[in-house]
Amino acid sequence: MKVGYARTSTIEQAAGFEAQQRDLEASGAEKIFKEQVSSVGERNQLEAALDFVRDGDTIVVTKLDRLARSTAHLLNIIDQLQSKSVGLRILDFGGSEVDTHSPTGKLMLTMFGAFGQFEREMMLERQREGIAKAKTEGKYKGRKPTAMAKASEVKKLRAEGVGPTEIAVKLGIGRASVYRILAS
Repeated sequence: MKVGYARTSTIEQAAGFEAQQRDLEASGAEKIFKEQVSSVGERNQLEAALDFVRDGDTIVVTKLDRLARSTAHLLNIIDQLQSKSVGLRILDFGGSEVDTHSPTGKLMLTMFGAFGQFEREMMLERQREGIAKAKTEGKYKGRKPTAMAKASEVKKLRAEGVGPTEIAVKLGIGRASVYRILAS
C-alpha cells in the first residue's frame, strides 16, 4: 500500500498543501496523512503514518523537507521504516525521484539529507550575522509584539470568565502569552 504524508508549516501555505495532496494522489497513495504544523513541533500525523504502515508498504512524500527536519531525524525515520520493511519514496528530489527500496536510493537520500541540513545551518548563521549587524547599526527593531497588542482584549475576555486556553485560541496567541498578560 502507498501511504502519503503531506505537511506545511502554516495555514497560509494552502496552495502548497493542496498541491502536495494532489501529487500524492496522482502517485497512487491510497491513504494520506496530512497536517499543518512546524517541522520542529510535534507531528501527530507523521507519527500516525509511521504507526499505520506495514510490511511491504511505501511512505510517499512530495519533497524531503516535508518529512524530516535534520539528517538525524531522517535517518531515524528511515530506521523505523526499515525495521517494518517499509520503503520511502520522495517524488521531487531535485528533479528526480528517490526510492529507498534500492541501495542507491538510500545513499542518495542520506547524502542529500546531510546537504540539506548543512544548507539550513549556513542560512541560519547568515541570518544571525545579518541581525547582529543590523542591531549594531540601530536598524533592527525585532518583531512587533503581537500578544501584548491584544492585552486589553485578553483582560476583557478574562473578566467575562473566559479561560486562558480559550482566550489564546480566540485571539490567535499563545497560552503562555495570555498568562504573562494576566500576571502583568
